[in-house]
Amino acid sequence: MVKTRKFVERDSTLATKADWDDELTLIFCELCVNEVNVGNRPTTHLNSKGWENVIALFQAKKNYGKPQLKNKWDTLKKEWRLWRELLKESTGIR
Repeated sequence: MVKTRKFVERDSTLATKADWDDELTLIFCELCVNEVNVGNRPTTHLNSKGWENVIALFQAKKNYGKPQLKNKWDTLKKEWRLWRELLKESTGIR
């Protein structure tokens, strides 16, 4: 049996590469913090209601979809973990 791949057309907003500057990153972080404070992050990530709120509010500034915002969340989380580890090593606190 031969397997075939199905190609799906993507919405143009999903395929757009996000261009993050400091201002957009700050806005995104503030929106995420607000959702965490409201309780829309039950575990290590935002729940669907939290993402809906962040996407709706962020799209007023820039038309990025959930994939771009989720990628930024993941990238910032990795950078924060690295910063935390570097800080721990430099201070000698364990």
